[in-house]
Amino acid sequence: MFKFTEEQEMIRSMVREFTANEVEPKDRWMDENGFCWELVPKLAEAGLLAIHMPEEYGGGGGDTVTSEIVINELAKGSASLALFLDANWLACDMILYHGTDEQKKEFIPQLADGKIFAFGLTESNAGSDAAAIKSVAEKQADGSYVLNGGKAWITNSGVADYYLIMAKTDPNAGNHGISVFIVPKDTEGLTIGKFEKKMGMRGSATCELSFDNIKIPANRRVGEEGKGFMIAMQALDGARVSIGSIASGLMQHAMSKAAKYAKERTTFGKPIAKYQGISFKFADMAAKIRATDLMIWDTCQMKDEGKRISVEAAELKLLASRWACETCDECIQVFGGNGYSAEYDVERFYRDAKLLEIGEGTSEILRMVISGSVLGR
Repeated sequence: MFKFTEEQEMIRSMVREFTANEVEPKDRWMDENGFCWELVPKLAEAGLLAIHMPEEYGGGGGDTVTSEIVINELAKGSASLALFLDANWLACDMILYHGTDEQKKEFIPQLADGKIFAFGLTESNAGSDAAAIKSVAEKQADGSYVLNGGKAWITNSGVADYYLIMAKTDPNAGNHGISVFIVPKDTEGLTIGKFEKKMGMRGSATCELSFDNIKIPANRRVGEEGKGFMIAMQALDGARVSIGSIASGLMQHAMSKAAKYAKERTTFGKPIAKYQGISFKFADMAAKIRATDLMIWDTCQMKDEGKRISVEAAELKLLASRWACETCDECIQVFGGNGYSAEYDVERFYRDAKLLEIGEGTSEILRMVISGSVLGR
């Protein structure tokens, strides 16, 4: 069984209060209006934006468990905001684990201060097949690069201050020909497209990007040339744990709304919670949430122990994302016709949940990762 430290319990209580007061009241507004800028400085002031970054760079020095506590609690108020933070960390972790000392000193403190980062891998014709990206960064005689191409479905695009872009530095080398570059938002040649009109997670910003002869200094490459695919996949392992944390928080948020409704809504002289057909739904929800949480904290501990978590993170995301969709679907069923109305929250939760089966590795790709490991043993 997993037990939080006293400090982690305190952080969980603090984030839970922050979520109730600042985040949940904004969730419907974000669904209708998009990204909420005013929450970013509040997250920074609370010390949550860089809670797992080293203290020497202005971070909180927390471990993986602590960071996922934050994601999990924020998702109980807004899955969109939790996804924003997940994407922020997905990009900045590449600098933390693979950047130079100079890059860490320059960029990680900016994360703590409220600057926003975005992870740029997916392209319109290269989603699951990430190695098929067409963006090219051609090396120049002076060691710099010229970037051309584009990206699609990039979370935090349009609001980010910095983009971590993956591009081919050797187009003939497949996975081994991709490198990572830091591209500031005001870089000449960077064009940011319109915000996507999405089914859910509307509080997180998503745009297309295009690159037209962008000049990138050599000191803006993260990690070794040609190691970008490996760097991206390692970052995605951690992000998939965060998707599990978002799924758990979203399930708990939806179940709490449904439980309150089931106790208040009466038919044939008694609350619908008294009917077995309704009460058994909550039994299934609670079991899925507990199983998800145990996988989250176990996988976090493995990561903190320095173990590889590619398979475990994939297993967590595969099950948690499916269970989140099922749980939100059942919560709509508890509400009946009201659940189908935008006046109530659960239809929004269902729309948000679907993204968890797609973003940061589709369920089909995760099954390839898991089955490849199982059958290769």
